[in-house]
This record gives sequence, C-alpha cells and structure tokens, in this order.
Amino acid sequence: MPAPVFAKEGKIAENFTPTAPVVPVNVPTNGAIFLSDNYSPLTSGARASRVGDLLTIILVERMSASKSNSATTGRTGSVGLTPPTTGPLNLFSPSDVNISGDQSFNGKGEASQSNALSGEVSVTVAAIYPNGTMLVKGEKFVTLNRGDEKVQFSGIVRLADISVDNRVPSTRVADARIRYTGKGEIARGSSQGWLQRFFSRISPF
Repeated sequence: MPAPVFAKEGKIAENFTPTAPVVPVNVPTNGAIFLSDNYSPLTSGARASRVGDLLTIILVERMSASKSNSATTGRTGSVGLTPPTTGPLNLFSPSDVNISGDQSFNGKGEASQSNALSGEVSVTVAAIYPNGTMLVKGEKFVTLNRGDEKVQFSGIVRLADISVDNRVPSTRVADARIRYTGKGEIARGSSQGWLQRFFSRISPF
C-alpha cells in the first residue's frame, strides 16, 4: 500500500500524478474457468474498483457562513449637595457641589463568507483499503492565453457512491483536499505588489 498522500496535518503533498494500474502477475492456471485476479462482480459493472482506474469528481462545493452580534450598555448617575446659604458654613454656592456622570456604549459586529466551486476533474484510484474505500487523486492543467489554471484533488471514495458512469460528487468524498490555483497576468493583477504587502504587514493601522 502506498505511503499516505499527506505527510503532515495541514500540509498537502505535491504528488498528484496519475497512478498506473498494477501489472497482474502471471499465475499458472489449473484449468479452472474462475480466476480471482481478474474477477469483477457483475453488480459493479464498469465502475472503478482497481488501482489505476479512472473516475470523475463533480465539484459542487458551496459553503457560506455568517455571524453577527451587538451590545448596548448605558449608565447615568448624579450627586447633588446643597450647602447652607447662611451661617459660618456658607462657603460654596449650590452649583459648586453638583456632580453628574453619563456613560454609554454601543457595539456591533458582523462577518460573512461565501465560497463556491463547480466543475469536473478526472482522478485515478491510488489505493484500495481493506474496508472497500479507495484513495483517489488527480490534477488538471488548463493553459489560457493570459495565464494558467491548475486544479488538484484527492480524497477517499466509497464504491457505493460511484455512479454507473464513474462519477462522484465532491460532497460524497471524505477527507477531500481541493486546490485551485492560477498564475499569469490575471493572477498578478488581482494581488498586491511585494512592497505593498511589506508595508501592510508592518503598518499599525
């Protein structure tokens, strides 16, 4: 069984190359019709079930999240003291000993995020596990006149989720890793320059 695709948690390996099918070993036959090496159940049809087989992943990723909170507080207080207007304690006027205070706070925060990815990418079966699940991986390169686009995909698929035409929606893939990157004029035009990124990191504002 090949080594895990991901060596460390959070770090994606760069090896998304197609997996070649395993070359069958020539086993001497004893004259029987049934050969276990080439056996394929009739119920599985032409579904991908061996290392090196191809299947198509339908990218139907759509995620959104939102969060909002608000808080309002207020407090008002006052103290008043009226000194005598006659006698030896008549040292202050009534306006000199009046104290009052007012405090208020109003805060509000909102956050929202939405992501969508659609398309198709064909992958190959890289490994088959004892419980019948399969590790699939693959990549697609598209070269345009103004840049390059690259899609890389890997994950674990159940045989029961594969349709008769070898298609699986990405929402049915476990431990899915999807990378969509690009380079060229369009990618450079939508990113900050290196000097602007430097000042953005050190700016306290």
